[in-house]
Formats: sequence, structure tokens, C-alpha cells
Amino acid sequence: MKLVMATGTFDLIHPGHGYYLEESKKLGGKNSRLVVVIARDATVRAKKRVPIVPESQRREVVAMLKPVDDAYLGSETDMFQIVEELKPDIISIGPDQKFNMEWLREELKKRNLKVEVIKIDSYLDSDLDSTCKIIKKIKDTDFPKGSFC
Repeated sequence: MKLVMATGTFDLIHPGHGYYLEESKKLGGKNSRLVVVIARDATVRAKKRVPIVPESQRREVVAMLKPVDDAYLGSETDMFQIVEELKPDIISIGPDQKFNMEWLREELKKRNLKVEVIKIDSYLDSDLDSTCKIIKKIKDTDFPKGSFC
């Protein structure tokens, strides 16, 4: 049984997240296990934007998703710490994640981690296929007074 690790922020869950996780689990073949590492709030703030949903809640929601066998919070100081602990066979990188794949493979090799790194290139195209698009739609929508929360 292969262990596949997927990573991400998973702030406002949308169909693209589900697709990425389904495709990630398929990489391990039949009976594979999928673990998901959720980016910490501090990491999201430093690399992307202010997270909407707190890290503990994002981890809880991701753990409930059908393809996910377990979900963890990543490290705030060493992104390879959880890889060293869980020792996945495969790490999947999402289509919107901007990792230097060669650098990532070299870092894993330096730490004697024999992990295959695979980029999921396909993407589920929909109107609201990113957290930023969802935030923008909310900001741009003129809700009638009293109709929004």
C-alpha cells in the first residue's frame, strides 16, 4: 500500500480542491492512503495572503473529505519535517502550486528521503475554482440589505 502526500492551504474549499485530492490519491494506485498537509496560518500569511479560515478548522474540514485518510498541520519552520515523520512514497503537487520541482527533489534527496514527486497538471475548470475567485465574488456582489448574514 502506497502513501501519497498532498499539500496546500485549503482555505475556502471548492471543487478544485476535491479534484486535486482525488487525482493525488489515484497516484498511489489501488488501496493507497492519502494524507494531506495543511499550510499553517503563518506560512499562508507569508507566502499568499491572510487566511480566511483558521488552520485547525481547515485541517478538520479537509480530514472530512472523501479521498482523505488523514490530515495534518505542517510545520511553521521546516516544510520537510512532516515528510520525514510520515515517509510518503509520493508527494503530489497541485496545478496552482509554484514549487521549483528540481529544488524540491534535491532537498528530499539531501535528507535521504526516497519520495517520488509528481505534479498534477490537470485542473477542474469552474467559475469559482480558487479561493481568490470566491473572495473576489463576495467582495463584488451587491447583496440586498439584510440578505447577507
